[in-house]
Amino acid sequence: MGDLRSIPPEILSAPVAGVNLIPGPLRSQLAAGGTLLVFLRQLGCTFCRETVAELRSAATADSSYPPVLFFFMGSPREGRAFMQRYWPAARAVSDPAKRFYAAFGIERGGLLQMFGPAVWRAKQRAAAKGHSNGERIGDLWMLPGIFVVRDERIAWAHEPRHAADHPDFRSIPVVSGLRSEAPGRVPSAAPAP
Repeated sequence: MGDLRSIPPEILSAPVAGVNLIPGPLRSQLAAGGTLLVFLRQLGCTFCRETVAELRSAATADSSYPPVLFFFMGSPREGRAFMQRYWPAARAVSDPAKRFYAAFGIERGGLLQMFGPAVWRAKQRAAAKGHSNGERIGDLWMLPGIFVVRDERIAWAHEPRHAADHPDFRSIPVVSGLRSEAPGRVPSAAPAP
């Protein structure tokens, strides 16, 4: 994304509920130096689990990794159960109505984006890492979304080509400039599963 895109004020002011959040609206969850926003697919998805595990590993490996804020389509209770298993210290916003997904332009995928050859290859990759499908929680057809937000603007976005498409979280170019300590920062001391 070349130009910085503003996040609508009503979205920044929207109240949030979820896991390990600071009380207040979305704006309160964002670190001053920048935050990595990660919109997960449905919580039973192999690739959702792989994404959380890879982000946990990246944050564990680098104590100055920027704060990560997940979004998921289940209830806070479902999110707590999921994060307890994959990253207990992670912060995550519950969005079953997909309000934040819509505001950030996260779309539903088509058949090839969900079940095409690239997805099947990625499924083998994720399975080799020990990830599998679980109980579906959320919209099966939603694509993932990954954004770097700085100063309440989108500084960078990864536009997924398919359900399993995500960047190498250790080498997102713009992330290296986001080394920020902020209230609510996810501790990275716990080892990855």
